[in-house]
Amino acid sequence: MTDTKTHGYVAEGYGRVADAFRRNFAHHGEIGAAVAVFDGDTPVVDLWGGLRDRERRLPWERDTIVPVFSSTKGVAALILAMLVTRGQLDYDEPVARYWPEFAARGKGEVTVRQLIDHQVGLHILRGTRMTLADLHDLDRVAGVLAAQRPAWTPGTRQGYHPVSIGLFINELVRRADPAGRSIRRFLAEEIAGPLAVDFTLGLDADLGGDRIARLIRTNGLELRYERNLPWNQAIPALLRRGQLFRALAVPDLGMPEDFVRPEIMSVELPGSNGVGSARGLARIYAAGLTGELPISGAVRARLADAGPVPAPDAVVKTITRFHLGFRKSCPTFPFGSPDHRAYGTPGMGGSLGFADPHTGLSFAYVPNRLASPSMATTAACACPARSSDIRHADRARAVNRARPPLVDSCVPALSRLRFTPRSGSPAAGPGPRRGRPPAGSSLG
Repeated sequence: MTDTKTHGYVAEGYGRVADAFRRNFAHHGEIGAAVAVFDGDTPVVDLWGGLRDRERRLPWERDTIVPVFSSTKGVAALILAMLVTRGQLDYDEPVARYWPEFAARGKGEVTVRQLIDHQVGLHILRGTRMTLADLHDLDRVAGVLAAQRPAWTPGTRQGYHPVSIGLFINELVRRADPAGRSIRRFLAEEIAGPLAVDFTLGLDADLGGDRIARLIRTNGLELRYERNLPWNQAIPALLRRGQLFRALAVPDLGMPEDFVRPEIMSVELPGSNGVGSARGLARIYAAGLTGELPISGAVRARLADAGPVPAPDAVVKTITRFHLGFRKSCPTFPFGSPDHRAYGTPGMGGSLGFADPHTGLSFAYVPNRLASPSMATTAACACPARSSDIRHADRARAVNRARPPLVDSCVPALSRLRFTPRSGSPAAGPGPRRGRPPAGSSLG
C-alpha cells in the first residue's frame, strides 16, 4: 500500500470518485494518473496525483500530459462525425467515392462504415515495408494503403485494427475535407484550438517538454495488480506471432514505454499517438455530446445508437462491438449505461475516454503505468449504484461499468470508480477540494 497525495477538486456529491482515485494508487499499483468527468459542459471531477516521472520523483501536475494510445481513435471518430454533419462524408457511401485509388484489389464497394468499424481485414499492411520515417510522406502512405488486399470479404467479419485504422482514417479525412487537412491539422484548428484543450496528435519538438509523463511498463511483482490475464493472447504476443502481434507492427513502433521518442511523436498516427490530459480528452467528448462541436443532432443520435450486436473478433480473439469508429459496450467491455448508448475508446495502459448520451456524462482517465504486453480483452465488472435517486443512480452505474479492456490494457484502472448521490456526504480524508472549480481556473 502507498500513501499518494492527490490534487484537484470534485463537485458536491462526487466525493467517492476522489476516494476511488486514491484507492487506485493505494491498492492497484497506479503510479501517476488523472481523471476528469463533465456533466454536460460542466466539469464535476478534475483530479490528478502520483508521479509523472518515477525515476526523478517528479509529481504529476495539473498540466501533465501523457500518450493515450488507442484512446486517440475516439477523437478521430468525432472528426469523422463533423465531416458527416457537413455533408462532406457519408458513413454508408463507398470509401472509393472520396478516395478512388482505394478501390484497388477488391475494395471498390467497401463503405466508410465498414472501414472504420474494423470489418475490412486491413489490420496488417502487406507488401511494401513502411518505416516511421515513411509516415512523414502522407502521399506515399496513401499509395501503400490503397494497394492493400482485404484479409477477408469486407463486411463478413470484424477484427480490431490497432494501428492501421488510424492511417486509413487520416487519408479518408484528407480526401473528404475541402481544405485537404490531415487529422493533426484538423484537430488543432477545429477542436483543440477552439476548445482550448490539451490534446494533440503527436508533439512538436518544442511542445510538452517536462510536462510529459514518463511511461512505465508493468514488470515482475507489479503483475499482482493485474486480473484475468488473457494468456491465449499474451503467449502469442510474447512469442512475437499471431494476428494481433502482426497488426501492432505496421510499422514497428517499438516498446510502448518509449512512445514519447521524437520519431514517433513527429508523425501522424491517428489511432495511436494522441497526447493529452484527462481534462482535455473529457472536454472533447463533452463538446461532442452537447453539440458545441459542430456535430448535428441527427449524427449525434446515430453515434448514440447501440450499434451491431457484439461479435467475435478475428484479431483479438474475443467479443467486440464497434460502431461508427467507436467502441460500444459488450460483455467483454462493459462501460456506460446499460442501454449501450455510450461511445468511446480505450487505450494501452488503462486510458479511456467516452461520452454517455443517457446520463450526459463525459469521462476520461489517463495513467502512465502500462500493462504487461498481453494485449487482450477481459471482462469488466460493474459496481452497483447505492442510490435511491434514479438520475444519479444511472450516472453511478454508467461510470462504475467503465474499465479499460485488455485489448489495449491490463490495468484495472477504473475497477473501483463510482459516484455517490448528491444527498450523500463527501468521503473524508486529505486530497482534492470539493465544490466548484477555482475562480479563473482553466479547464482546457
